[in-house]
Amino acid sequence: MPPRDNPTARQARLGGELRKLRDRAGKTAREAAGLISTDQAKISHMEAGRIGVSEERIRKLAAFYACDDAPLIEALCGIAREHRGQYWWDEYRGILTPGFLDIAELEHHAEHLACLQPTTVPGVLQTEPYARTLFASVLPKLPEDELQARVEHRMRRQAIFDRDKPPTFETFIHEAALRIRVGGRATTREQLERLLEAAERPEVTLRVIPFTSEDFIEVSQTVLYAGGPVPQLDTVHIDAPFGGRFMDAAADLNRYRMLLNSAERASLEPDESHSFIHHIAREL
Repeated sequence: MPPRDNPTARQARLGGELRKLRDRAGKTAREAAGLISTDQAKISHMEAGRIGVSEERIRKLAAFYACDDAPLIEALCGIAREHRGQYWWDEYRGILTPGFLDIAELEHHAEHLACLQPTTVPGVLQTEPYARTLFASVLPKLPEDELQARVEHRMRRQAIFDRDKPPTFETFIHEAALRIRVGGRATTREQLERLLEAAERPEVTLRVIPFTSEDFIEVSQTVLYAGGPVPQLDTVHIDAPFGGRFMDAAADLNRYRMLLNSAERASLEPDESHSFIHHIAREL
């Protein structure tokens, strides 16, 4: 089977974690290849997520790397068991760019999620008219079929809350995001009411960072922190107009945990935030 041209973010993460284990053990790619009777090129492809790796090989390599972290090994084997076409977002492969599929995959597998939203409502809490307005504003204009696919995909991401054990979801939304009239008064009011409904869910914690907050917080980028089944598989996704970026280096994870902690200090309590949003909705 030829190497994958476009491994998913999760496939690349599995390979990257195997590379980290090898580096920490001080083993070369040649030594790893000799252990599993393959060649260095395949080890390189494996560690880049371009070819798959079996559970048996993961366990064999982990033992060779003197890794006795059983929860991490099990989590990596769990990723190895996944296959293309298994999940709903695979229906959009070839229709939407890989970044859309990767963010749905990240949210689906997260144990807990935390996000900072400076100018828009979190994607998984958006109403369809709100999401459609955002995508319709993309320049140059999207073809109608792609616009519809993006909106539909965003709505389907909300299925994470319909599971028997949904991930906990904590969001810090800046007041600016609440006051920008995306799609006009009616659309914005409907969106604010949707936020109030979501905040009633036991797994959702919603906090507002008001303009009046005197605790400065860097709010120039949208941040999503996804907690994995083990801390080593935590991931940060940074959204930007020209594409998203996934990060998993320990220093990056720590930096964004600090940012989210700062957002919590700068924000209103959940009950206050609920009243705040309700007040803005009544003003429309």
